[in-house]
Amino acid sequence: MPASNDPLLQPFQLKHLTLRNRIMSTAHEPAYSEDGMPKDRYRLYHVEKAKGGIALTMTAGSAVVSSDSPPAFGNLHAYRDEIVPWLRRLADDCHEHGAAVMIQLTHLGRRTGWNKGDWLPVLAPSPLREPAHRAFPKEIEDWDIERIVADYADAAARMQAAGLDGIEFEAYGHLLDQFWSPATNRREDEFGGSLENRMRFTEMVLEAVRKAVGPDFIVGIRMVADEDWDRGLSREEGVEIARRLAGSGRVDFLNVIRGHIDHDAALNEVIPIQGMRSAPHLDFAGEVREVTKFPVFHAARIADVATARHAVASGKLDMVGMTRAHIADPHIALMVARGEEARIRPCVGATYCLDRIYEGGEALCVHNAATGREGEISHDIPRADVSRKAVVVGAGPAGLEAARVLAERGHLVMVLEATGEAGGQINLLVRNPRRKEMIGIVDWRLAELERLGVEIRYDVYAEPEDVLALEPDLVVVATGGVAQAPEVEEGSELLTSSWDILAGAVKPAGPVLLFDDNGGHPGMSAAEVIAEAGAELEVVSPERFFAPEMGGMNHVPYARAFAERGVRVTINARLQSVRRDGNALVAVLGSDFSDGARQERRVAQVVVEHGTAANADLYLALKPLSRNLGTVDYKALIARRSPLPVKLPQGRFDLIRIGDAVAGRNIHAAIYDALRFCSLL
Repeated sequence: MPASNDPLLQPFQLKHLTLRNRIMSTAHEPAYSEDGMPKDRYRLYHVEKAKGGIALTMTAGSAVVSSDSPPAFGNLHAYRDEIVPWLRRLADDCHEHGAAVMIQLTHLGRRTGWNKGDWLPVLAPSPLREPAHRAFPKEIEDWDIERIVADYADAAARMQAAGLDGIEFEAYGHLLDQFWSPATNRREDEFGGSLENRMRFTEMVLEAVRKAVGPDFIVGIRMVADEDWDRGLSREEGVEIARRLAGSGRVDFLNVIRGHIDHDAALNEVIPIQGMRSAPHLDFAGEVREVTKFPVFHAARIADVATARHAVASGKLDMVGMTRAHIADPHIALMVARGEEARIRPCVGATYCLDRIYEGGEALCVHNAATGREGEISHDIPRADVSRKAVVVGAGPAGLEAARVLAERGHLVMVLEATGEAGGQINLLVRNPRRKEMIGIVDWRLAELERLGVEIRYDVYAEPEDVLALEPDLVVVATGGVAQAPEVEEGSELLTSSWDILAGAVKPAGPVLLFDDNGGHPGMSAAEVIAEAGAELEVVSPERFFAPEMGGMNHVPYARAFAERGVRVTINARLQSVRRDGNALVAVLGSDFSDGARQERRVAQVVVEHGTAANADLYLALKPLSRNLGTVDYKALIARRSPLPVKLPQGRFDLIRIGDAVAGRNIHAAIYDALRFCSLL
């Protein structure tokens, strides 16, 4: 990268290691491991960031040092010798592209479950249960401490043998700081009580690790310096721990965290999502740096380059973590160096990445479908051998992504959009003010299409003749879906769609009953809008809990709004029918578990969310005219070969449909459809 005066692009000297700029990705677990090892998928994910100019990529979140710290979310197994060659290859490949590589090590303590891995007992300084992972731990014994200290040292030695540039210990919500915090340490022996006693285990670990790796290997700690909790580690004690660690001679950097993570609501404050403040703990991290006069790293919703630049230029941080931002765009540093900052794909704070780890077993970006799939799909779209004339019908997320990818491949692309603006259903969800950042998914693609010279024709409700008149060689139908209602015994004409609420076509008039058997954001967004409007609301779900398609991070703001607005939540109940009774509606609720269990609710509105029905009319009309007759060879698609077989040689064009035009799914699925198909066409 060229020389620059940009504060973000200045090198940073950490001991003997020169980091090429101030941008890093902090430790996180994408759950791409296989058998606890960082194999090809894991490696390529980090290598892509190295290619993109990052200075330091911190792997694992965290790699576990002991077998009685069973993986809770796809953690790497740092206690096994087999990890060394896998990490060596990852490190070598990242080094080849100029990036440093470190790894985060931990013992999870109580932050895991006993019924995982080898089914060994969960342990903690005191036998206090963590709500998030629910295990009741045993109180750690002297022999546990002895062997775990040795495990830390052995794991550190493995990381050094793998050629990594350093290690970082995890000390927020894990075993090290479970000893620090009065909320989790009630011991009365030499490991409890005074701050000196509560730090004893950490000092033993650091001493053993330094003996194992020597004085030159880089060792840092990602630590909570204030649990922001009346029962937990205070700001004063946390900063004092930071000061002591900085002066110990055993630690080379501090990576500062503020908050506690023992349940979803608290975790949301540590890892803020959309609708929450940008960089809420940055000033605090700067205060720790000022007190310690020591290298300080930090990450917490620093999603844009301007904020990252401020963090470094103002002296608050030495290295700035842009972790979720790199999931959205792994080439941030390179784009900044090229003067293409405006082209960086924005992190919109959806936190689909984090929630997807627990809900689907892998981190995925809501609008970069190449992340985590680097072995299959390139982040840089390759040019096609032959340029084609393509028509994309629909300018929702699927259509916009299809147009972008096809244009990057060198095709001549025209987009037809039925309404007066691009965005599709995203234009509905941003009517919830808390989720307005999601419009970045649309805005970024519109800017890219403008750069690529793609024309969008608005207010064109495309009929077959409109498409045929453009004489395309390829047609992509991305017409989305339409709201559909659940089947009820009677009263379907009395139902109001969640879409109508979000669009503002129908104003909330309480009391409102909202029945959601889709289980994702659409129903919950409508519920939040209704609640914030001040209407009395009951949310009804047939599931064991509301919105099962949504992860814990995104559950929090909805649950908070419901708690603050007095929203009633009813589970295990299904809407059976609705009838009018004077000026009111009577909703009848039944149960999947008992035919006779019926309840009635007298309300002013019954709002329903039942997903979308595919808007497939145009596709069905064009299908018999196409060369492939709409057929997709799924085996070829998965194998990354041309997926459209010739069924009708005299056909006029190839035809695919993507996104909700196929079936109701989500934004990521729509964008993945577009990317995986169009990068092959």
